[in-house]
Amino acid sequence: MLTLFDYPASQNGWKVRQLLHHLGRPYRTEIVSIFEGAGRSDEYLAINPTGTVPAIRLDDGRTLAESNAVLAYLADGTPYLPSDPFERAKVQQWQHFEQERVESVIGSLRYWTLTGKLAQRPPEFVEMKRQGALRTLSILERELSSRSFLANDRYSIADISVFAYASRVEEAGISLEPYPHFRAWIARVQAQPGFLAAMHPYSEDPHSANELP
Repeated sequence: MLTLFDYPASQNGWKVRQLLHHLGRPYRTEIVSIFEGAGRSDEYLAINPTGTVPAIRLDDGRTLAESNAVLAYLADGTPYLPSDPFERAKVQQWQHFEQERVESVIGSLRYWTLTGKLAQRPPEFVEMKRQGALRTLSILERELSSRSFLANDRYSIADISVFAYASRVEEAGISLEPYPHFRAWIARVQAQPGFLAAMHPYSEDPHSANELP
């Protein structure tokens, strides 16, 4: 059975949980206590060199890390990743966008806000992230004004990837009021059969107020 190395509050982990839920694929979970340093153990670094979650281990012992790589592997041959080369590349385009302009910007700002670390960051750095988040939302608003989903106008792992952190931007103190098309897309994703609504706050982990090792 597939093993998912996960941390409940990780939205990167949620991406993989969401796809597995859509697929109805059974798996077992191993929780990685990242704030307690479990991600830095030699054993886990052999699975994921960055020490982050998620990662998966296949039945034959092979491992794969990085959420979007895991999504692409698991979605291959399913409706969530097109078979046409150009359409697949469009999905990848949005997954690259997610890593550069969503997870690293909105994800970081949200993480600092929810774990009480915002005041510990240089104000100019926080403002840079905030302005980056607003630019990201403006791009998404414009793109989603003309189609229902991000890639090829059909729901795919591109939407799962971007939704994970972008949909939680209000938890980073940014209003979604100016972005009606983006809000409508959030509703469409949430209306997908098998949508996994369960998400876990950092507050469930008493160690999350600490800095990552």
